[in-house]
Amino acid sequence: MDTPRRSARPPLHEVGEHPDYRFTLANERTFLAWVRTALAMMAAGVAVVQFIPGLDVVRHVLGVLLILLGGLLAGVSYEHWERNERAMRMGAPLPRSPIPGLLAAALTLTALVAVVLTVVDLVRT
Repeated sequence: MDTPRRSARPPLHEVGEHPDYRFTLANERTFLAWVRTALAMMAAGVAVVQFIPGLDVVRHVLGVLLILLGGLLAGVSYEHWERNERAMRMGAPLPRSPIPGLLAAALTLTALVAVVLTVVDLVRT
């Protein structure tokens, strides 16, 4: 009796040919960099809540958004790794990813809000 597969895609090790191990290791290093970035974002969310002065509601919302964004980034980084690995095994071009642009925009917005909260706190005192 066959067990049903979770996905319509075949397992990665059954697809295409093994790429040069250097490319596989480079892909893995990129995945680990995304995971480190996700952990840093979650830590930044905690830091924003604890250390950024200003309005409690705004800093809590900002902190929670950073933590959620870090968790989301950790989740999508695996999918990104797998898509790249699958493309390399099939000899296809690497897929484009919107993640770097979204990450840059989110961090820019976070920095702006943190600066505004800090300036507002300085003006109050």
